[in-house]
Amino acid sequence: MLGVMMSGIDTSAVVLALPVMIQELHSDIISMIWVIMGYLLVITILGTQVGKLGDMFGRVKMYNLGFAIFTFGSLLCGFSGTGSELIAFRVVQGLGGALLTANAGAIIADTFAVNERGRAYGITGAGYSIGAILGILVGGAFVTFLSWRYIFFINLPIGVIATAVGVLKLRERSPIVKTKIDVGGITILGAALFLLLYGMTNTTGSGVETNFVAELFAGLLLIPAFVLYERRSSHPLLDLSLLKRRIIGASFLAAFFQSLAGFAVLFLLIMYLQGPRDMTPWSAALLLIPGYVLGGFIAPFTGRLSDKLGARVIASAGLSLQICGLLVYSTLGLTTPTYVVVSGAILNGAGNSSFFPANNSAVMASAPPRAYGVISGLLRTFSNIGMVCSFAVALLIASLSIPRQTAFQIFLGVGKISGPLASAFINGMHVALAFSIAVLLLGVLLSALRGKEARTAGVTQSPT
Repeated sequence: MLGVMMSGIDTSAVVLALPVMIQELHSDIISMIWVIMGYLLVITILGTQVGKLGDMFGRVKMYNLGFAIFTFGSLLCGFSGTGSELIAFRVVQGLGGALLTANAGAIIADTFAVNERGRAYGITGAGYSIGAILGILVGGAFVTFLSWRYIFFINLPIGVIATAVGVLKLRERSPIVKTKIDVGGITILGAALFLLLYGMTNTTGSGVETNFVAELFAGLLLIPAFVLYERRSSHPLLDLSLLKRRIIGASFLAAFFQSLAGFAVLFLLIMYLQGPRDMTPWSAALLLIPGYVLGGFIAPFTGRLSDKLGARVIASAGLSLQICGLLVYSTLGLTTPTYVVVSGAILNGAGNSSFFPANNSAVMASAPPRAYGVISGLLRTFSNIGMVCSFAVALLIASLSIPRQTAFQIFLGVGKISGPLASAFINGMHVALAFSIAVLLLGVLLSALRGKEARTAGVTQSPT
C-alpha cells in the first residue's frame, strides 16, 4: 500500500509541477513531456524482467530494492539542475518503480490465499487513490508556496520508512526459480516503444515531417519483429503461451484496453478545464479529488466482493461504470456546471476501483505459483503499454483540433483558449472520448468472456 501510494503521489504531483519546472530549469515544453514519458517507458520495458528477477533472487528482496532505488531517484530528481538531468533521474525512479510494481502483485499472491487476494488488491488500490489525493493537495501546496523540488523530497521519508518496514516484516515465501533475462526482447521492445512515442511526440509538437513518419514506421515494424523473436526465445520476455490461458489472456487485454482508454481521458479532461474553462492546474485537479476519495473508500470492498462473486462480474461492472463516466464527460461544453465534471470523476473513480482489484486477483488466481513474479510484471507491462500510448495519443488528438503549440501550453497549464479555438478543442475532445468508449467496450467484452477463475482457498487455476 505504501508502494502504490508513493507512486500515486508522484504521478499527480509531477503533472501539477510541470509548468514551474519548465520555467525554473529553462527547458522547453516538448522536452519536459519526457519527464512523464521517460518514467512510464522504463516501467513498461522493464516490467516483466524485474518480475523475473523476483522469481530468480527473491520477490521481497527485489521489492525492497525497488523502494531504495525509487527513494534515491527521488532525491536526485529534487536536486536536478537542468531538464535533461531531471529526465535522466526520472529514469532512475522508473527502475525503482518497475521493481515495486512488478513484484508487489506477486508478494500479495504469495502471502494471501486465493480467495482473499481481491480484498488485498483492493487495499493496495486504495493506497493509490490516497497517494493521488496527497499528490494534488500536498504537491499543489509545495509548488505554490515552497518549490517543485519538494514533490520529490516528500518521497524520502515514505521511502525510508517503507524500506525499513519491508526489510523487517516481509518474508520470502516463494521458491527460487532459475531462469534468464531476455536482453534481446528488452532491446527490441524498448526500441519499438521509444520510436513510436518519440515519433508521436515530435509529430504533435512540430507537425508531420518525413523523419517523424520514418520513426513511427520503424517502431511499427519492430512490433512484429519482437513477436517473432519472442516465439523463438528460450527465455522470452513475453511468454506467449501464457496468453493461451483464457483468463490470463483476456485479463491482460482488458487491462491494456482500460489503460489505453482511461489515461487519455484524464489528460484531455485536465486540458479542457485549464484551456476552455480557464482554470489553474490546482483548481482543475481539485475537481478530480471526489473520484479518488470514493475510489479509495470502495476499493477494499469491491476487491472482497470479487473474492465472492469472481472477477468477471466486478471487473466488467467497473469498466461499465467508467463508460458511464465518459458519457458524462461527452456532455461537457463551454458553460457546463462543474458538478457535471465531479459526477463523471466519481463514476470513473468507482469504475477504476472496481476493475483493478478484481482483474489483478483473477490473473494471480490463474497463474502458476512459480511464475507469480513474471505474471505480475507482465500484467503491469500490458497496462503500462496502454498508458504510454494513451498519453501520446491524447496529445496527438488535441493537437489535431487546435494549433499544436497551444495544445502543449494548455496541457501544461500555461495557456488558455476561447472562442472558435475553444469550441474546436471541445469537439476534438468529444471525438477522443468516443474512441475511448469504443475501446472500453472491447475491454468489457473481454472481461465478460474471460470465464470464472478458481476462488477456493489453496486452489490455483488449471493450466488449460
